[in-house]
Amino acid sequence: MSTQCLASSGSTAAKTSHLDVKRLTANYKPSIWSYDFLQSLQIDDCNHEEVYEDNRWKLMEEHLKNMIDAESLETTLELIDDIQRLGLGHRFEASITEALDRVLKNLDQITDEDTPSLHLIALSFRLLRQHGFQVSQDVFKIFTDCDGSFKDCFCKDVKGMLSLYEASFLGIEGETLLDKALAFTNMHLKNLSRLHVTQGKGVLEQVSHALEMPLHHRMQRLEARWYIEAYSKKADTNQVLLEFAKLDYNMVQQTYQRDFKDISRWDVNAVEILSDYQLKLCFLALYNTVNEMTYETLKEQGVNVLPYLTKAWADMCKSWLTEAEWRHNKYTPTFEEYLANAWISVSGVVILVHTYFLLNQNISNEALKCLENHHDLLRWPSLIFRLSNDLVTSKAELERGETATSISCIKRSGVVSDEESAREYISDLIESSWKKMNKDGLIFGASSASFPFTKEFVAAATNLARIAQCIYQYGDGIGAPDKRVKNWILAVIVQPV
Repeated sequence: MSTQCLASSGSTAAKTSHLDVKRLTANYKPSIWSYDFLQSLQIDDCNHEEVYEDNRWKLMEEHLKNMIDAESLETTLELIDDIQRLGLGHRFEASITEALDRVLKNLDQITDEDTPSLHLIALSFRLLRQHGFQVSQDVFKIFTDCDGSFKDCFCKDVKGMLSLYEASFLGIEGETLLDKALAFTNMHLKNLSRLHVTQGKGVLEQVSHALEMPLHHRMQRLEARWYIEAYSKKADTNQVLLEFAKLDYNMVQQTYQRDFKDISRWDVNAVEILSDYQLKLCFLALYNTVNEMTYETLKEQGVNVLPYLTKAWADMCKSWLTEAEWRHNKYTPTFEEYLANAWISVSGVVILVHTYFLLNQNISNEALKCLENHHDLLRWPSLIFRLSNDLVTSKAELERGETATSISCIKRSGVVSDEESAREYISDLIESSWKKMNKDGLIFGASSASFPFTKEFVAAATNLARIAQCIYQYGDGIGAPDKRVKNWILAVIVQPV
């Protein structure tokens, strides 16, 4: 942090130290993750890379790479989908990209078949867009009638509808055909029990899972845990792939455990001490962490990133101050005023700016300017984060004295008149933000090496939105975590498969 910033902070503190400041408290429940619990985690001290170098695992990995390269088009696509959902995408990234490049070149051949497969085309579309390849929504026109509506005959093709449903969430603004695809599949999948089709239990479970939250919006590690279990029940399970997925999942989990033990060095009992001690502790932790990151980046890449890190923190603190002023003055801002401040205060920008430098990529001046000016790739996941939070925390925040939440501001602005309509409006904004973020994913996609942000950073931004959707799916997973949230964390961090 700059000397000027510290001097300014000290001056402000001197002026206000004599005041009896009443701090609002959210009365959050005590953390269920104690220091002793984190330190008690039993971690296998074996070298993970050495395990992966073991001949048996190398043969398994090579076998799967050969399958990606040699199988038929549909089998290859389904294998890629399984690999990604099992959490193994990072192990086969190059092979997957090469295979999808071949799929893109043969896409016309797939759509020109006499009886085109809805499942195959939808799966191709989703996987290509997930990896940043440019593919038009027009590939689905062959499944529509003269009015542009999807033909009712496809409603019995549950596998195809499920693939089309998942593909529709990769749409961008203005792609009305994908909007129709979502409405069509959502309606028929929800009415699946009334369809005159016979489906196995596994298919029905996948439909229920997708309707609960689409794949594109799910946290990938939680999805991997769920899909390992689901995949193991399939009649055509590839045992090599399943075994490799379990090995990888457990090893990634052990990496998480090591990281948690490293960051839990502060004694949580210190929370019981005076609040000014807490503030000093937090400030010193922040100061040391930011400077350590700056030092490492300067040493490795020769770039001083301190101004960008401190700006991100300063912007967030300013947004918190704005919210405090609103509360103190009992002022309810317009919805536009609220959003302009709230997408910063939710901390998404701070998280992503730090993430950019932690990815150890080649830092460009163009990327630094984008970070400094709050590029849309930072804005959309932060907005999803904020709005997802507001949908479940607004009532509690108003009860403790807050004057500004998205629901209260939107009602006061006259956009809608009742809370239910306000919630629907906010849900639509979340979906709109996803579409805008999808567009950024295509802009910085597989063929966009000249752009400042890499695919890895695009994935990180997308994952922030996914985390927000997960944390607030059933309630306030941070402020008031329930048993479901605890079980999620245990599955990802503690319990091996």
